[in-house]
Amino acid sequence: MTAIYQSRERANEAAERLKIYAQPQRLMILSYLLAGERTVGEIEAATAIGQPALSQQLAELRRAALVETRRAAKQVYYRLADARAALCIRCIEAVFEGEGDPESALAGVLRTPDAGEEPRGRAGAASFAKIIL
Repeated sequence: MTAIYQSRERANEAAERLKIYAQPQRLMILSYLLAGERTVGEIEAATAIGQPALSQQLAELRRAALVETRRAAKQVYYRLADARAALCIRCIEAVFEGEGDPESALAGVLRTPDAGEEPRGRAGAASFAKIIL
């Protein structure tokens, strides 16, 4: 892997990519999508980003290939496009959390869940209790 300082082309690519994240509404949307797939209405309610701004920002995120869509009847669902997008948002959240050591926060983002640990679940998904008789 070439370090960014070693290649003007890589530096330009990274700077262009970072511009996508450098917009508050897009950051809010991406952060919300960390929990899983959401409808436009759910995104609007959670972030308080109204129309037409929400549609514009979602379109920009689609063009940048950070989110993907799925249509079911009249609903359009959005989700993060890949693990790289999720990692970028989790790192941004960790660095700007404001409390504690940023390096420790980043280490928490980068570690994989322990064998018995539950991964961050999809909000809105059904949960079922295990009944022991």
